[in-house]
Amino acid sequence: MQESKIDLLIAEMQKLSAAIERIAGPAPAVNDWNAAECFVWAPVRQHLQPVARPNRVELDLIRSVDHVRDILFDNTLRFAKGFPANNVLLWGARGMGKSSLVKAVHARIIHDSGVAMKLVEVHREDIATLPVLMDILKSAPVPVVVFCDDLSFDHDDTSYKSLKAVLDGGIEGRPANVLLYATSNRRHLLPRDMMENEQSTAINPSEAVEEKVSLSDRFGLWLGFYKCSQSDYLSMIDSYAAHFELETDTARLHAEALEWATTRGARSGRVAWQFIQDLAGRKQKHIDTL
Repeated sequence: MQESKIDLLIAEMQKLSAAIERIAGPAPAVNDWNAAECFVWAPVRQHLQPVARPNRVELDLIRSVDHVRDILFDNTLRFAKGFPANNVLLWGARGMGKSSLVKAVHARIIHDSGVAMKLVEVHREDIATLPVLMDILKSAPVPVVVFCDDLSFDHDDTSYKSLKAVLDGGIEGRPANVLLYATSNRRHLLPRDMMENEQSTAINPSEAVEEKVSLSDRFGLWLGFYKCSQSDYLSMIDSYAAHFELETDTARLHAEALEWATTRGARSGRVAWQFIQDLAGRKQKHIDTL
């Protein structure tokens, strides 16, 4: 009888232990900086998930953004070498290579300089966990660029406060070995109607709106991307076609590319890349990126 009570007590203690483990969640993972060049932040396990084959293209294939490309490259290279550099907001027209440029610059610098700089992508919905990520990154043995693609905030979203504190507002500040790059279609990272209200002289903007506007001011560099002209678009097409050896008549290539852009109602780097993928598929040729 006594043994039965002990067994029952042990069983109950095991159930209690299992319940506590479920509440506590999974243990933090061990992060291996040598596992890859690029990582994705998984906040549940505080894990930097290695990306074996990053989705990126060569820097020389990104056309019509030469000025901002050079600024971003120089800023990133200074950071990789241990010199002061700025956080960067890349904003503007859709499909003009904002995120592609960040990934391509990172790849070129680590290839040319030999510096083991890492790129860590943070999903938009995980912005609130940035302080936890910064705590992990500050002990990293290498410089790290934290990258958030398509960043913006809705009216009632308060997660921007975590980003604001990390940029330069917190008592601890941003770790010296960490830089933040973000892309957005919005220059001020907030909805247009809120922007118009903030600029209006008829109504004083609320403190919440002022906080959101001040967020973009905390990026030291603003790099603008604008809609491309027809000649710029065709230059992208020619560059891709030559690089991937998609031999075809130039006049026909341009005519098909312009028709492709017309059916989509836009000319951009993304539209040019989609056309090249279609062309390569029709020619039954493989496209190898980085």
